[in-house]
Amino acid sequence: MDVPVYLFTGFLEAGKTKFLQETLCDKSFFDNGRDKTLVIQCEQGEEELDPRPFASKEIYLEVIDDKKRLNPDKLEALRGKYKATRVMIEYNGMWLIQELVNALPEGWFICQEMNFNDASTIDVYNANMRNLVVDKLTNADLVVFNRCEPDEDIQKLHKLVRGISRRAEIYYEKTNGQAAYDDIEDPLPFDVNAPVIKVEERDFALFYRDLSENMAQYDRKKVNFSGLTNVYQRLPKDGFIIGRPIMTCCVEDIKYSGIFCENGADKVRSEQWYNITAEISVKPCRVYGRKGPVLKLIDVKPTDAPADPVATFY
Repeated sequence: MDVPVYLFTGFLEAGKTKFLQETLCDKSFFDNGRDKTLVIQCEQGEEELDPRPFASKEIYLEVIDDKKRLNPDKLEALRGKYKATRVMIEYNGMWLIQELVNALPEGWFICQEMNFNDASTIDVYNANMRNLVVDKLTNADLVVFNRCEPDEDIQKLHKLVRGISRRAEIYYEKTNGQAAYDDIEDPLPFDVNAPVIKVEERDFALFYRDLSENMAQYDRKKVNFSGLTNVYQRLPKDGFIIGRPIMTCCVEDIKYSGIFCENGADKVRSEQWYNITAEISVKPCRVYGRKGPVLKLIDVKPTDAPADPVATFY
């Protein structure tokens, strides 16, 4: 059976439990009256869940604070024990999201991911545990900053999130009781409505991420950018990959990220830099194993490698 998972992430004392408590006390979250909700806490801080005001009697609490117990068999056994129809997970901030994804039983899927941060300590975590901050922000649907001072530098927090994700909603809760959603505009550094979208070298990481997150707006658009080619035998005939090494948070996570071009392999050599103009089509592609952006080459020219071949979001 399909089991929706609501995921709450963040470091200890970041506000996850408080938000989870409020959600479990919200009658609108149980509007159909039939949901049996399994709540799994992977860490416990000073604040504890109080079942007394819960909006439903069909809420079942379990603790998995040992990563070795986080596995498909254990999770499915807990779901079956309570015949739960949905799951809420308060995740340990020191564990990677991929470890949870690997542990989910068949049919379980993360339907909503919410990330919580203490505005007074997030700079320290970002400076010393950047990989964990990036891990929790990358796929978050909502990012909440708690304990913001009235004069908090919201722009700094905004840039922290937008350097990793452009799609997450951002919400600020201030110590004076005020709260608001982020409304800072983030125009892309290139014009997606231009006859040919011109992507400068410094903007490739942003382009690649936005293309991945908003493929529909690029369908049938022409684009021009420079990249490093990758040609190998397993690609469809006449096809090649062009892209850039991208660094998300640190040197250790640099990864070549490319886009499949369905024609023109005879015009390029592998591991060489080229400037290309191509039309993007969003369609099923066996190179990706799913629907994705496929380039149709219009023009290609050799070019010099950029001064910094690694693209970043900053």
